[in-house]
Amino acid sequence: MKNKTINKIFGLLTILSFMLMGCTENTAYKEQLKDPELFHSAMQKLTDVMVHDIFSPPVASRVYMYPSVAAYAIIQKAYPNKYNSLEGQLNGFTEIPDATDKNVDYHLAALHTFCVVGKELIFSEDKMTEFQEDMYKSLQESGLPKKVLNASKAYGDEIAKHVLKWMDDDLYKQTRTYPKYTIKEEDKFWKPTPPDYMDGIEPHWDKIRTLVLKSANQFPAKPPLEFNLTEGSPFQKQLMEVYEKVNGANAENTAIASFWDCNPYVSHHQGHAMFATKKITPAGHWIGITAIAARQSNNTFDETINAYTNVSVALFDAFISCWNQKWISLVVRPETLINQYIDEQWVPLLQTPPFPEYTSGHSVISRAAAVTLTHLYGDNFSYIDTTEKEYGLPARSFDSFIQASEEAAISRLYGGIHYMMAIEEGVNQGEKVGNYIVKNLHTSKNQ
Repeated sequence: MKNKTINKIFGLLTILSFMLMGCTENTAYKEQLKDPELFHSAMQKLTDVMVHDIFSPPVASRVYMYPSVAAYAIIQKAYPNKYNSLEGQLNGFTEIPDATDKNVDYHLAALHTFCVVGKELIFSEDKMTEFQEDMYKSLQESGLPKKVLNASKAYGDEIAKHVLKWMDDDLYKQTRTYPKYTIKEEDKFWKPTPPDYMDGIEPHWDKIRTLVLKSANQFPAKPPLEFNLTEGSPFQKQLMEVYEKVNGANAENTAIASFWDCNPYVSHHQGHAMFATKKITPAGHWIGITAIAARQSNNTFDETINAYTNVSVALFDAFISCWNQKWISLVVRPETLINQYIDEQWVPLLQTPPFPEYTSGHSVISRAAAVTLTHLYGDNFSYIDTTEKEYGLPARSFDSFIQASEEAAISRLYGGIHYMMAIEEGVNQGEKVGNYIVKNLHTSKNQ
């Protein structure tokens, strides 16, 4: 009798042990799904593919934004008491449907929809698909049930369709068919620059639907200085400032220019041979800074998505605002005038990007992103920016996001590709865009 009792107890303990093991396995995959590093890795993969595929700066901001918004829309459903819907906050965006399957894991669905929407915006879809498959395999090895995986992917697909339908109305596809910029002969107007003399990039970007801004020209820059090459004129002084700053460049200024170059395609010519160096865009750099801030602040999975969404929205609208100004003012680049009137052998430290000069894109988008990050993480947020280490550049330290945006802006003078007027007014423009977005986009209910 005693032995039977012992055996019965042992049997119950064995059953309980297996039950506890099952619970441990479930907890393992659930905890893994809540790890913000999963989303950071998805964002990094998107960045890596964008570098490989080569996207222009304004287009890159679009590639970051739509997947981030899709992921946010799902994670908001998981935390309705913490986050607000984007309906009524982003132009044209409508509320996504609720999940109807109880097996949906919102974290997994957010990851899945991020990847699905991202694949629609890149060329190398196979690289993102491979990332997805590896992620799902790892989660299944941690105990993720097939029914949860399937339900989460199905919901993610549903939301991806919802977001992609919204995306299709932003006029991007239509602008692909619009005519190229026709070069104007007068010296004051922008001309294609060495070494490739490429056509102007995205002359119709101001037609793209904004997200929070009411229109592309909501925050126009003040008019640029009057074109005048007479010695001593305000414009001529700024032109000479660029020339002299590059000629007298010291090690620190050169390092700053290189760190913030963020040119996705720098061509190199050696005799008849040509090759290119591919790097992140300006938006990619600020997405990298967002990752640093989120990790340093120990952001949760949902808080990480919230940060990326806010910054990507700010970058997207800032590019539209800046590009509107660029293609209205059509200011000629310093390199063109210096080669024509001062020194035909002069070459800037950085390769001049193929679009008009005024205002400075780095100045606008960096300030807008910095204002947004300051809103999320506060003033005087000290951090070490390691974003460019992957591209062979040492890390730089900053005491705040605003300080970083100021360095990003002045880097364009050090690099020889912008006048001070474009930098200073670009910062002003970015400040206005950033402040407007912070005031009118309310994702977190606690801010």
